[in-house]
Amino acid sequence: MRAIVTVTGKDTTGIIGKICTCLAENNVNILDISQTVMQEFFTMAMLVDLDRSKQPFADLSDELAALGQSMGLAVRTQREDIFTLMHRV
Repeated sequence: MRAIVTVTGKDTTGIIGKICTCLAENNVNILDISQTVMQEFFTMAMLVDLDRSKQPFADLSDELAALGQSMGLAVRTQREDIFTLMHRV
């Protein structure tokens, strides 16, 4: 299964490293990544492959959200199919 992970908040050192480390520790492969800093605001979107993760989707989503919260960021994880349906015109 693939998912979209979005990260937003004030820019600080180590955001990409911490999020990517969490994903790697859960055997999640990053397929594509886009990030930018707009003035002091950080935004990142990742397409990830969850097929090798032993962590249930809800638990991984909660872990990423908690990590983000500890860093003052909003981290959302959505299944690719739901993300696609929500953004279809």
